[in-house]
Amino acid sequence: MDNVIKYIDLFCGIGGLRLGFEKALSQLNLIGSCQFSSDIKKSAIKAYNKNFNENIKPIDITQVKANEIPDFDYLLAGFPCQAFSSAGNRLGFEDTRGTLFFDIARILKEKQPKGFILENVEGLMNHDKGKTYKVIENTLLELGYKITTRIINGKNFGLAQYRNRVYIVGHKEKNINIDNYPNKISVLEDILEKNIPVSNTEFTSNLLTHFPIEELYGKSIKDKRGGINNIHSWEIEIKGPVSSKQKKLLDNLLKERRKKYWAKEIGIDWMDGMPLTTKQIETFFYDEHLDDLLNDLVKKGYLKYEHQKERINNKRVPDTSKPKGYNIVTGKLSFEYSKILSPYEITPTLVAMDVSKLGVPSLEPLGIRNLTIREGLRLFGFPESYDLDFLSKKEAFDLLGNTVCVPVITHIAKQMLKPQSLLV
Repeated sequence: MDNVIKYIDLFCGIGGLRLGFEKALSQLNLIGSCQFSSDIKKSAIKAYNKNFNENIKPIDITQVKANEIPDFDYLLAGFPCQAFSSAGNRLGFEDTRGTLFFDIARILKEKQPKGFILENVEGLMNHDKGKTYKVIENTLLELGYKITTRIINGKNFGLAQYRNRVYIVGHKEKNINIDNYPNKISVLEDILEKNIPVSNTEFTSNLLTHFPIEELYGKSIKDKRGGINNIHSWEIEIKGPVSSKQKKLLDNLLKERRKKYWAKEIGIDWMDGMPLTTKQIETFFYDEHLDDLLNDLVKKGYLKYEHQKERINNKRVPDTSKPKGYNIVTGKLSFEYSKILSPYEITPTLVAMDVSKLGVPSLEPLGIRNLTIREGLRLFGFPESYDLDFLSKKEAFDLLGNTVCVPVITHIAKQMLKPQSLLV
């Protein structure tokens, strides 16, 4: 049948590329036939099998011979980007050996399909000062493909997530124009489920005691500089009560501790966040009970009393020859949430390791909660029929953190699959 398009799905994950490609086929009245799928991750294969009615096993593509793969028209791959140790040396096919991109290249060389869609993180373009991408591009050109590469943000396709990714599109016969796409905008509120239970913990109770929920929208919770979009531990007193004087002291110290003139006065190389002595602190915050204020904050864990540090072999080592000073205990807090999302904005890029720390504000019921799996799927444009509920939330978001924006793939695939006369 002329309208049957055969394709393979490498590094398939939970099948985002396949979903986007199949939707494009459907919109063009074409029929798709997936000839081969591969991924090494067991949880991904479990989800893939359930949602595509497959029965494949985890496969290491590096162990698959290209001539053993059935013939196909198009290759789909959201390939992992490993460091290219030889990038930039010869800029050709041989330079890609030893990387997972080589497995794509060797399959393309053997099977010579009409085209492909590759997806990766935007950092690929700047890796090794651009040499890594140049290796990829030259390799694909050597294999006889016309190449289009673009960084596209999923937020422009009606997804409520900021997700910039690089898409490399190749075709044997034509250059594919993927620039013309509608700019649809959605916000978090558009994809939220209703009446989801909120977190009933001491931390969320403490947060809502100090701030009306609307004032939390879009705020990060960390003891670093961040302007008006940052809430510090002392503002919600999570390490213990803090007086108004102590809050002002901590706010000032957070700014002052990075100023370069202190390094010159102390006699150290400048560092972003230096401990300051009581005498130095008095120059910008004077109080007759300053020692008591500072020591109380040390006792509660908001401050630490420590020596200056010097750099030795690129490491910070305490310099005991210098007097001790007071420093902010910085970093992300080891608490329930590090950022409260705004329902009226798009979310930041979902990363598996941080998604559990994102708080969703709720008015009914009043409180804060995590994203649900369904909301996570919606942020990538997966259909409502797609199911990950049989996995744990940790497993589901680990997989989602590495998936693709389905509507972007649909757009690219439609441009690739359209007859030349219909391309715009």
